[in-house]
Amino acid sequence: MASSLRQAGVAVRALVLFTVVLGVAYPLAMTGVAQVLFHDQANGSIVRVHGQEVASSLIGQQYGERWFQTRPSAADYDGMGSAASQYGPNNPELVRLIDERRRAVAELEGVSPDRVPPDAVTASGSGLDPHISPAYAALQVNRVARARGLPVAEVRKLVQENTEGRTFGFLGEPRVNVVSLNAALAAL
Repeated sequence: MASSLRQAGVAVRALVLFTVVLGVAYPLAMTGVAQVLFHDQANGSIVRVHGQEVASSLIGQQYGERWFQTRPSAADYDGMGSAASQYGPNNPELVRLIDERRRAVAELEGVSPDRVPPDAVTASGSGLDPHISPAYAALQVNRVARARGLPVAEVRKLVQENTEGRTFGFLGEPRVNVVSLNAALAAL
């Protein structure tokens, strides 16, 4: 009986210790480190236009025709429903969606369907990706410049300024953050 009580006491002390260390101290320490070293990211990477919070550069959004478009979203850009479509490459529904999207983008941009880049017609894995390829951004430059009443060269320059290179110089592909790009357009 005494041995059982002693073991129970050790177990309770270990539970309290690990709860304090791993449940309180460690999360507070990581939050502090994140706030000091990665303040912007730790607070949601908020994008501001004229001092007003308008979006997060981490989450794609749907925009009107006067703005750059992001990738299609299987989650309708709803952060609570973040998910991919789970359609396989031979799924007739996915093939139909891609054909529809390709025709719609080609019509919107005034180009032939064979000029539409793949990321313009396929959803990202999360359904919330704020990035597009430089090719898709370049396809949209003339339309956005016309709709916003801006010189094409100025819009191209904004695209270049919002193009991110490969992570660490070798991971992934160059990409354009549509949220930041549209915020830069709004700030003009």
